[in-house]
Amino acid sequence: MKTSLLIGIDVGTTSVKATLFDESGAGLRAFADPYPMARPTPGLAEQAPTDWIDRVTAALTRLSDGLPQGAIAAVGLTSQVNTHVFVGDDGVPLMPAITWQDGRAGAEAAELDALVSAEERIGWWGAPLPIDASHPLARALWLTRHHPDVWARTRWLLAPKDYCILKLTGEATADPMAAFGVIDQSLAYVPRLLDLVPGVADRLPPLRGFTQSAGRILPGLPLAGTPMVTGAMDAWAGLIGTGVLADGDCMYLSGTSEIVGLVSSTRHPAAGVVAFPTCEDITLHAGPTQAGGASLAWVANLTGRAPSELSALVAASNPHQPTPLFLPHLQGERAPIWDIGARGAFIGLDGSMGPAELTRAVFEGVASSVRWLLEALEASAGRPATSFAMAGGGAASDPWCQIRADMLGRPIRRLRALDAGVLGAAILAGVGAGCFSSIGEAAGRLVVTDRLFEPDPSRRQRMDFLYGEYRALYAALKPFNTARAAFSGW
Repeated sequence: MKTSLLIGIDVGTTSVKATLFDESGAGLRAFADPYPMARPTPGLAEQAPTDWIDRVTAALTRLSDGLPQGAIAAVGLTSQVNTHVFVGDDGVPLMPAITWQDGRAGAEAAELDALVSAEERIGWWGAPLPIDASHPLARALWLTRHHPDVWARTRWLLAPKDYCILKLTGEATADPMAAFGVIDQSLAYVPRLLDLVPGVADRLPPLRGFTQSAGRILPGLPLAGTPMVTGAMDAWAGLIGTGVLADGDCMYLSGTSEIVGLVSSTRHPAAGVVAFPTCEDITLHAGPTQAGGASLAWVANLTGRAPSELSALVAASNPHQPTPLFLPHLQGERAPIWDIGARGAFIGLDGSMGPAELTRAVFEGVASSVRWLLEALEASAGRPATSFAMAGGGAASDPWCQIRADMLGRPIRRLRALDAGVLGAAILAGVGAGCFSSIGEAAGRLVVTDRLFEPDPSRRQRMDFLYGEYRALYAALKPFNTARAAFSGW
């Protein structure tokens, strides 16, 4: 097949990241630019959609600078999921985007959740998943009640990726996986579900496959005329960018949150797990936690040290020394418990402990949250995970990767391209542009291993103890967190 340069872009929770790749998967140029998260009141978490598209166009400009026309075959986009922007007929956002961390629609979610039976959930989604505050229907219902004027002017309800594609190509489109929660196993919208919020069906974009055309970049924009594909939401772009395509393969993406996905054609509906419809011959059982890298960023801010400095402290410390026990539920927890009221905790502190011990506890606590999620995924998939491929910013820390291997009891293969979503977006663009015959061929050529982390048998007993106490501490604190949330004078 023909080869050419490809651009992959990820509109993430904290920044836009983009890379220019050659046909071997080598990153030739990279771009990263952060943007803020606004938290106007407790429970709200918003972003300005213009922050996304401004950085996406800046990335296209920088990555293509000086290249001959036609050198870049295609552009692919991925983005954070369960973040929603409401736009008018002219494509202009009508309000700040409501991000996946935002809990304002909790009451509406509970109301909608009560209207859906367990049988319907399993039939639509393959698992008894709840409708939570990040669900698009909960956000839409909230908007109809609190800002009916904005709802009346809304033409499209879009994910960040799809908003950026609209601005770049003029086409409104979405991939089925980004629309998960409102589609069924046939990859089509569910009329019975959409009817719960009148008018929402007319505001959802048409669905297209990952590698289908989303149009060409409009005149006047950088790389005008270059084709774009619909792309995939972050977990699926990461899956493709880690080369996790066969049954038993497991991806581990460590970013602001930890996302773990296990491929298995077998389904055993399990609470708390997203069992995606089969797409591109892949059946993915997956789930996101709430605070992976966010926990490290929090302790870095608490101690006044950079995350890399804290990682170095852990690397130089004794891995068998006592540490506190940490729950990373700084803003609730998602998979597998879906408890927005959960809160973080340190226990077992003593005066000898400093930044190294606190950070190791954070590393171990996040790894415990992933172990809990992995158990649920393996139950859903009906098989163990046999191969782990890891990427994401949190994978850059060697001691954290080792702690994860120790906690999970499995070898972890860290990849060369840590921005797996960026690489996955580029792979999908390359397949759509005809540079590769299939996703499998592209992943086989572009996904490269950096290092293997084997579990340390001498730490097995410690990890088992910590994990057991992690589960017990969460259960013990649940009544307190429930009472705390209900106490208006807190």
